[in-house]
Amino acid sequence: MLEEKNDNLHEADGKSGIEINDSVTNEAIEVSDSEDLVSETDNEFEKQESAHQEALDVITNSNAAESEDETLKERHDIPMQDYNTFSLDALVDELKKLVNIDKVMSVKDHIEEIKKAFLLQYHHLIEEKKEEFLASNPDPNEEFEYHLPLKSKFDEYYNVFREKRNAHFKHLQTNLKTNLDARLAIVEELKELINPQENIKDTLKHFNELRERWKNAGAIPKDKYNHVWNNYHFHVENFYDYLHLDREARDLDFKHNLELKQKIIARVEELVNDADVSKSFRELQDLHRIWKEEIGPVSKEHRDAIWNQFSELTKKIHDKRELLFESQRANEQKNLEIKKEIIAKIEVLGSEKVNSHSQWLVQIQKVEDLRNEFFAAGKVPSEVNEETWAAFKTAVRNFNAFKNSFYKDIKKDQNDNLNKKLALVAKAKELQESTDFPATTPIMKQIQEEWKQIGHVPKKYSDKIWKEFKDACNHYFDKLKEHKSEENSEEVVAFDNKKTYLDTLRAFQLTGDHKTDLDAIKAHIETWKGFGKVPFSRRHIEGKFNKILDALFEKLSLSKKESEMMRFANRIDSLTDSNDTRKLDNEKIFIMRKIEEVQNEIFQLENNIQFFTNTKNAKKENSIVTEVRKNIAIHKESLEVWKDKLKQLRNLGQE
Repeated sequence: MLEEKNDNLHEADGKSGIEINDSVTNEAIEVSDSEDLVSETDNEFEKQESAHQEALDVITNSNAAESEDETLKERHDIPMQDYNTFSLDALVDELKKLVNIDKVMSVKDHIEEIKKAFLLQYHHLIEEKKEEFLASNPDPNEEFEYHLPLKSKFDEYYNVFREKRNAHFKHLQTNLKTNLDARLAIVEELKELINPQENIKDTLKHFNELRERWKNAGAIPKDKYNHVWNNYHFHVENFYDYLHLDREARDLDFKHNLELKQKIIARVEELVNDADVSKSFRELQDLHRIWKEEIGPVSKEHRDAIWNQFSELTKKIHDKRELLFESQRANEQKNLEIKKEIIAKIEVLGSEKVNSHSQWLVQIQKVEDLRNEFFAAGKVPSEVNEETWAAFKTAVRNFNAFKNSFYKDIKKDQNDNLNKKLALVAKAKELQESTDFPATTPIMKQIQEEWKQIGHVPKKYSDKIWKEFKDACNHYFDKLKEHKSEENSEEVVAFDNKKTYLDTLRAFQLTGDHKTDLDAIKAHIETWKGFGKVPFSRRHIEGKFNKILDALFEKLSLSKKESEMMRFANRIDSLTDSNDTRKLDNEKIFIMRKIEEVQNEIFQLENNIQFFTNTKNAKKENSIVTEVRKNIAIHKESLEVWKDKLKQLRNLGQE
């Protein structure tokens, strides 16, 4: 009970305190029947004393620190938040708000916590960006650079705080030295008060002035706090010893001090039941400071009782504070378990194989969500904080390495795609000036289809090569459009000419001479073809022309095959002139199917004949067989026509 001894005047009534100690010792000896019992009692007493002293030491150390810089007291008015749960933006906003508070030391701890939380997240972000850079830039000569504007703002605000803190320290150091000298001077004056030659009333007046000066002397260095205060208190006690010459004045002061200390105890009893433990503890600090620095000793008869009462109440509040800390530690342990689970989930994501960019985007978002949960989970026990943070960084780093290995392969594929698209760009540029539209147009359409089939290219090239390719294609198709526009005007003229010619053809009359009439019809066909193509929307005029031809062919004494082939030749010429390769291909497929159908029909009919000729009544069935043979002959004639048509189409493809 160091403070107990320093706090009270042991010999205030002129008797030594040794007698008390002796009586306690003798009592202990008389009660004890064995060494074990003595040891047990002493141990229990020592534990109790140690618990009380621990509570008192916490108060003393806090008061020593706050006596050095009184602005530290005001830090309690600003709640210390869990800054690890803040985003980078929120941390910068909070820092900006705190640096504008005038009393810089009241926010020092808060700002240092903000700095720690900010730098943890910032360095983690930089590591991620660097890993991404190295994954996408294998060139060792290219240096990594990343600028976060938010970091510049943070540095700006933190520099404001540092400048204000340095100015505060400089001013504080000057004041601390001055205040220390003033307090030491007061102690020296106390020594000189014990002078029997002076009037006791004048001496007492001087003593009270010194006590008032002491209260207003200001802060001193915390490492000098206890020494200077004990020195001061020692000489105050000496002065009270001297006051035994004026017992009445001493007793009045004792009584006054006792009343003040009883009021403090009454207040502490209220604080014991206060739900706000932190607030109660801070007020208890102030009450200890008042007890120690502003109130003098009490009489010997009340000394132990009132001090023990005060220290017991102090221990109760201290114990409640420890329970609060234990609860906080339990929460920190829960936070640790949450963070371990988050780290485990990230580790799982760092081993799950995915094979597409879209799937990786999902994985990346999952890790980002887990990362936010990690920072929002709150504090963990300080002894495992670095270990937990290192495990988290390792898990995220492994995930990024796993992700980057995928994108390295993607990058290789993208470079291959880039080379393919560059080849198409070169081909499109080569053909963009071509005027051989029938030959070039299918090629240009084909390379456009090939472009669509090729996958992604590196982002820094995609816009550039797409623009080059698009410009080349647009240039060609704009020329094609102009060409078609010119053709359209010619097609309209061709339509008008054909429309007029239809009237001439309708008035045409056969002479009756087969050769003359056939040559005339062929001449009409050549004239019609000579007019050229008509607009697509007006191609119905070709049907009208074919109907007139069909009527003329019917009047001619032509064989069915000759008539059919002439009409087919006219149709093919029309398709050829229109450059409609698709319709020509379709025509070829149609004819091949017809040939197959007719051949199957002939085969079936011949099987039927075989059936009839093998029956017993074959003679009776002779009329049916004859009819089938006629049908076979018709189909064979049709087959020859279809084959001639196919031959004509194939010859057309070889020209």
